[in-house]
Amino acid sequence: MNRTLTYTLSLDEIGIDTTPVSIRDYLKMKGFSKPLLAKIKNTPGCLIHNGTPGFLSALIHPGDCIQVQILEESASEHIQPVEMPLAILFEDEDIVVINKPANMPIHPSIKNYTNTLANALAWYYKDESSPFVFRCLNRLDRDTSGLTVIAKNPLSAAILSRSMKKGLFSRTYYAGVTGHTPDGGTINAPIAREAESIITRQVDFKNGQEAVTHFETISRGNNYSLIKLQLETGRTHQIRVHMKHIGHPLPGDFLYHPDTTHIKRQALHAKSLSFPHPITGEMLFFDSEVPDDIIQLLNY
Repeated sequence: MNRTLTYTLSLDEIGIDTTPVSIRDYLKMKGFSKPLLAKIKNTPGCLIHNGTPGFLSALIHPGDCIQVQILEESASEHIQPVEMPLAILFEDEDIVVINKPANMPIHPSIKNYTNTLANALAWYYKDESSPFVFRCLNRLDRDTSGLTVIAKNPLSAAILSRSMKKGLFSRTYYAGVTGHTPDGGTINAPIAREAESIITRQVDFKNGQEAVTHFETISRGNNYSLIKLQLETGRTHQIRVHMKHIGHPLPGDFLYHPDTTHIKRQALHAKSLSFPHPITGEMLFFDSEVPDDIIQLLNY
């Protein structure tokens, strides 16, 4: 989606006794990627410097005003707008945070062309004047419920991606697991794709990538435990594989523990998120309720 940003330069940002910097260098400092800068350079009217058309090579001084317009040229392909309910926790010009229900894929794939979060957001933004491009930062499995963040423009997507790589994107999950777990612990076990499978993962100490999961037991029922988990790494199926590895798989998990006696989907919920806002830098925190189908496991 289109986004216009205005920067009024201050002494604190660029200094007065240092070598003058260019608009290009200043925007890099603000998180603009090389492809985005190239697009700004080649699109007339996207850069205004002190009220007139600007150039990325121009030097800047305290008090200067820079206005940058980020334009979307086309919408995401093959995403049909479909009206579906959305639980939006937060939205501004740069991001939208959604509490995704279970049994909703993130984006279209084979046999899932019209029932995804991307379809629902395409409908939600169908009346906007600028194209909608689906950019999901923390993708959840179809049957995992909980919080996910979508960037509404390429700048916020690039900055949030870098925040994730730097470890500034904190995620807390809750899961129902089989058996009685210890009070807490850390699972440090590398994960790799199983041989001859494009989906299933396994702990593999020889070929796997580093994977670290911290967990804390919240409560215990007769046959299940409710645990809180935090990830140091973000490997595919990390929680599901690690909990199976220590003998406490998630019930309802069709890949790793297909016991649907008491729950019809994997008992996993992305409960909370914390990360710096991509434009303002303000730390944001979002939280959600653990769904009843996971809580009810403690009754069995």
